[in-house]
Amino acid sequence: MSPGKQATEPETAVMAAGVRLEKMHRRVRLSRLALFTAIAAGPVALGVAVLSGPTTVAAAPKAKPTTLRTTAAATDPSGYAQLFLGAWLRSSAEDTATAQARLAQSLAPDIELPDRAADAQDAQARLESVTAVHRAQHEAGRWWVTVAAQYADGSVRYFAVPVAAAGDGGSFTVTGAPGVVAAPGRAEVTTPPYGVTVPKGELSSTVGQFFDAYLAGAGEVERYLAPGVRLSAVSPAPYSAVTVRQVLAVEDAAAAEKVPGTKPRSTTWRR
Repeated sequence: MSPGKQATEPETAVMAAGVRLEKMHRRVRLSRLALFTAIAAGPVALGVAVLSGPTTVAAAPKAKPTTLRTTAAATDPSGYAQLFLGAWLRSSAEDTATAQARLAQSLAPDIELPDRAADAQDAQARLESVTAVHRAQHEAGRWWVTVAAQYADGSVRYFAVPVAAAGDGGSFTVTGAPGVVAAPGRAEVTTPPYGVTVPKGELSSTVGQFFDAYLAGAGEVERYLAPGVRLSAVSPAPYSAVTVRQVLAVEDAAAAEKVPGTKPRSTTWRR
């Protein structure tokens, strides 16, 4: 091998070793840089999470308060009309300082008090009670209430009281003076199913004894009850005795002379 060639081989080896060493230094620097970047990214990421957290979590919507309103179907101006008519009939335009006159004017300030001199019947008869017997809604928030006025002489007169209700049904006002109207019609009732008359006998006697025990405290109620039925007597007893005047039944079998026997609750046999 020539001397020139021998001289270049060591230099080539030294250069190759330097290149490898430089590559190792670069790897070490890159590793350190990645480590420092990861360490630095930790607090930054935490700061971002803290700052952006409230915007990512949706706040729960506040529950809206529920407002309870009285519907028109539940509005009942009967009591208001009854109270007003009682005070109105007991007052007079000639004396507005009485308690009844002040009450009527507080319930309906725009309604004039009645003129007793022009109504001799009301002046002679004393009002005993007033009772609302019917109401009818003729338009939204407006009612006609029929109130019966009973007098001491036994007579009854009916008055129609116009009443207006607020939108929420919590307040009322009388919109006009009461007017005399005809009595409400009498409704037809269906024929009751009890059409069989039970003659005096065991059944009617047993019914009387039951009511004696139930209402008058005479004896025990349990002996007249069917098995499994529980009923306590009225206490204290409101009556001293009970008399059964008539017993009606649905089936014809109840009118038989003899009532079918029932099985006793318990039977004791002795030899």
